[in-house]
Amino acid sequence: MASADLRDELNCSICLNIYTDPITLGCGHSFCKLCIGNELDKEKESGIYSCPECRAEYRKRPKLQSAQHVLTEDAVCICVSCSLAGVHRGHQVETLNEAHEKKKQRLNNVMDNLKKLREQAERQVQGLTKHEKEVREKADHMKQRVTDLIMDTRKKLKALEKKVLLEISMQEEQVSLRISDLIEQLDKKISELSKEVGHIEELQNMTDPLAVLPVKESYIAGCGDALKEGQKYDLRTEEISSTLQTGLSGIIDGLKRKHDVIKITKTLLDVNTSPDILLDSQNRPETPERFEFYPQVLSIGGFTSGRHYWEVETSGDGWIIGMAYPSIDRKGRQSYSNYNAIDPHNYRGHISAGIQPSQTYGIQTYMGDNKSWRLRLYNNMYSVMSNGTVTPLTVRQSFQRIGIYLDYEAGRLSFYALSYLTHIHTFTARFTEPLHVAICVWGKASATIKN
Repeated sequence: MASADLRDELNCSICLNIYTDPITLGCGHSFCKLCIGNELDKEKESGIYSCPECRAEYRKRPKLQSAQHVLTEDAVCICVSCSLAGVHRGHQVETLNEAHEKKKQRLNNVMDNLKKLREQAERQVQGLTKHEKEVREKADHMKQRVTDLIMDTRKKLKALEKKVLLEISMQEEQVSLRISDLIEQLDKKISELSKEVGHIEELQNMTDPLAVLPVKESYIAGCGDALKEGQKYDLRTEEISSTLQTGLSGIIDGLKRKHDVIKITKTLLDVNTSPDILLDSQNRPETPERFEFYPQVLSIGGFTSGRHYWEVETSGDGWIIGMAYPSIDRKGRQSYSNYNAIDPHNYRGHISAGIQPSQTYGIQTYMGDNKSWRLRLYNNMYSVMSNGTVTPLTVRQSFQRIGIYLDYEAGRLSFYALSYLTHIHTFTARFTEPLHVAICVWGKASATIKN
């Protein structure tokens, strides 16, 4: 049936036989070249030409185009006659337009896939570019930190060298003074002995027995073993070596604390401990964990052993960061009994959103407690807080990025200014409860845990 349909399509509508040298008009209908030529010759006198099939008119004699089909099996263009005889007989064929449309569809599919691959490649380029930038920034940061570290180490080594050399010079001076004193004593003794020798020589030269015999045969005491005594005075090399080794050990320990950290600790803050004033909310249900008066938040987890390190990025003037026991008071104002009492109504400082004047006054005059160890910045002054005492720090330069190092078993909590790779302060205590990260901010200050 399909073969019959195909044969019908290959018959010329003029001679009703299979196309011979097929020609196609502009309207798309095909005829034998001789047949259509004869028909067009008949219409030459009228000047109007038409298609014998559909009667489409042409004002000029239409150009005759060879009718071709594309062989889909090996993509060879052939004429209709060739599809019925020769090597291409029996092959499936389709018109050029059909083949063209199918080809365009396939090309569209290929183009869509190529676009997806291009987009994927572009995303990867963007990702790699971003990663490269991050690596470069990280490398620049590490280079700067190494440079600062080496400079700081050189300063410390130079100071240690000066200290050790001064110790050697002081000991040298002490030994020199004592030996000089012994030499002076010996010089006096030599002078006295020289006088005695001269006196005895005079007696030996006398001829009068009555002048010589009464003289006592005695002489002044000797000088003892002054050389042996002097050799006792020497440099105390063990003390000098101890000073040098202690200084070097301190420098090395500092390097280890800064750059040889045992564990980088990821710390998450517990929102349940935060008062509403830190979350810009007044509608949360009351929880026992929340700080009622103090705008503070604790970390979710606490540390009960090991060594841990993390960093905090700060900004603004008005923050307290450190560590605290979970048993720290959270309700009421009993935690603030150590305030330097002033009238909160007379306080004229900055009031944060949601914080009452008395609360801000309380934050800024808080003297610490016996369950936390913290570093504070307020009024552009740094201080440390513990055991109800605030101790001002002598800090010449401000810093924003702070490294915190905890050695639980050793009972040490240290703070470092990472911008300058310098030690700020170390608390020493015997920790008996889990230690949680504690952060407090007010005013326009902020604190962000980096890792």
